[in-house]
Amino acid sequence: QVHLVESGGGLVQAGESLRLSCASSGGTFSTYVMGWFRQAPGKEREFVAAMEWSSGNTYYADSVKGRFTMSGDNAKNTVDLQMNSLKPEDTAVYYCAAVRRTTYIVGKQSTYDYWGQGTQVTVSS
Repeated sequence: QVHLVESGGGLVQAGESLRLSCASSGGTFSTYVMGWFRQAPGKEREFVAAMEWSSGNTYYADSVKGRFTMSGDNAKNTVDLQMNSLKPEDTAVYYCAAVRRTTYIVGKQSTYDYWGQGTQVTVSS
């Protein structure tokens, strides 16, 4: 059983940066796709970014492309999401998720087998 714990959320002003981290325990990172999703108040949860662990390939939603960067550290079993130039519309609960299957769609929530509890990111204008 994989257990995911997010950290690094907080309150920042528009234009500032935050770095989220996701620590994994109970599983082997190299077999997973790792993803970040977010859910704003009153909205459905949406894809933010993902990384194919074995290849290092990363994928981003259009809304964050060029501002957010996802990276991973196999030795520490962590993935990070560096968020720059934050906007008020980035305000949401951010979730880390992991895939443990060989076929997947990185942007599809139902692909992901494990989820963290989420961390709040609030961007004030």
